Amino acid sequence: MKLAIAALSLVASASAFAPLSSAGIARSSAVPSAPAFARSSAGVASALEMVKQEPHGGKLVDLMLTDDEAKEAAIAKCTAEVQLTPRQLCDVELIVNGGFSPIDGFMDEETYKNVVEDMSLLDGTIFSIPVIFDTDSEDLQPGMTVLLKDGDRPIATVEFTDKYTPNKPLECLKCYGTASIEHPGALMVATERGKYYMGGKVTGLNTPVRDFPCKSPAEVREGLPADADVVAFQCRNPVHRAHYELFTRALDDPLVGEGGVVLVHPTCGPTQADDIPGDVRYKTYEVLKEETHNPRTFWEYLPYSMHMAGPREAIQHMMIRKNFGCTHFIIGRDMAGSKSSVTGEDFYGAYDAQDFAKEIGPKIGMTPVPSLNLVYTEEEGYVTADEAKERGLHEKKLSGTKFRQMLRGGEDIPEWFAFKSVVKVLRENA
Repeated sequence: MKLAIAALSLVASASAFAPLSSAGIARSSAVPSAPAFARSSAGVASALEMVKQEPHGGKLVDLMLTDDEAKEAAIAKCTAEVQLTPRQLCDVELIVNGGFSPIDGFMDEETYKNVVEDMSLLDGTIFSIPVIFDTDSEDLQPGMTVLLKDGDRPIATVEFTDKYTPNKPLECLKCYGTASIEHPGALMVATERGKYYMGGKVTGLNTPVRDFPCKSPAEVREGLPADADVVAFQCRNPVHRAHYELFTRALDDPLVGEGGVVLVHPTCGPTQADDIPGDVRYKTYEVLKEETHNPRTFWEYLPYSMHMAGPREAIQHMMIRKNFGCTHFIIGRDMAGSKSSVTGEDFYGAYDAQDFAKEIGPKIGMTPVPSLNLVYTEEEGYVTADEAKERGLHEKKLSGTKFRQMLRGGEDIPEWFAFKSVVKVLRENA
């Protein structure tokens, strides 16, 4: 167990969360100058021309070297190597492929503090959760160029520019709304991350080898229809019937233009401890994609490490999906929310993320689409809760806890709740 667990647990509760008001980011979301390692290949340029959404910050970062000689030369400059943790691996991939545009590396101390305190980069561009390299090593120092590896596979190099001791309780309080280790994000910062953070420019060498394929923003953009609204749906759990109804019906929202499509873009990286593993989630998505075969629904996968940071993370997800070409983003109830590991109480209100997204979304060029509160009824199938109440329809309910019990017990799962193909995968991989 690493740094300052007691300090983190003593600072504040969820009630301290105060989403940044528009005054707090009034400086601007102006387009910054091009990152030092960003390059615009013909493929990236054509991908940008094909969709209506521009990248966050105005330029899609691409830090991947494609020439073998250039890769060998980059590796030759390294004086040390580091094995990446699963969370670091996700961050490196999104830095390199432009998912985190406009940044081109791990944040230095000044940028880190600005993101924590003001939710923006130094030039005013909105950025809601810091992206840092953490370490306990006393040997890693500014000025070093280090090879970042995943097993035997070279992933990237980083030229470290500074090393600093972060204020972890403040980071958690600002980003998660609490510094209590009852929150999974604060627990991760306290017990998983190293005592030092380091900033530095990243150069990509190879993409990680994963059980689930993760296309770059440029590759996803190339597959999206030209000049159409693209509605992103973020999830970290298997998609059940209510989820499917939710994101397909989102295309009927008056905020979405005619001919719009949905990009189902699940995160398959690390999340909270009791979630279903990413490789299993991926298998459920693949069978559902085949079963539903909806031409207005696109499926891709995101190598992102969840923070469970509620409103702030909702903004981070919107920003990332903007880089992948999306114009709209579905905000669900208590999005990226979490519960206390002690009391079971929610850290965020059901609509905190939606309200914050309505405020910040237009500032980053994204349109939030509130998710419908759907319920299943005996008479009409899925309808909104308001309609069911107004018409006196009879609702059917099945809690997540009960579903998991039925799954483990081999009981029949009602098809109105879950797809058979998804249930089959979950049982095979229990």
